Amino acid sequence: MILKEHFYTVTGIIHSNNAIHAIFQLNPEHAIFKGHFPGQPVVPGVCMLQMIKELLESALGKMFRLSIGNELKFLSVIDPTRNKLIHVELNYTGEAAVGITINARLFYNETVFFKCKGVFVPE
Repeated sequence: MILKEHFYTVTGIIHSNNAIHAIFQLNPEHAIFKGHFPGQPVVPGVCMLQMIKELLESALGKMFRLSIGNELKFLSVIDPTRNKLIHVELNYTGEAAVGITINARLFYNETVFFKCKGVFVPE
């Protein structure tokens, strides 16, 4: 795991029937925010995708890499000083040994920050 336990922590998780629902608490003091952006911290898009990847890996107990990113939509900025809790909804199909197709989103209440569809394959 690259970001888990430093950039964010998991405060709740439910995994059943190929669906994962989790709550992440962001660390607004993380070094990434000193450069992205000084005085106006914003969660980088690559970190949003990495958070989804790490959730999938943790839930399935296998390392993956993104093979196909069909839709990666950054819809709203995440300011870690205002949006410390982020909800994650991830639905998946497939087999970990071959490839997992995902449909995921990061959100809080009615605000959707990031949506993605793609395929992760084992490393």
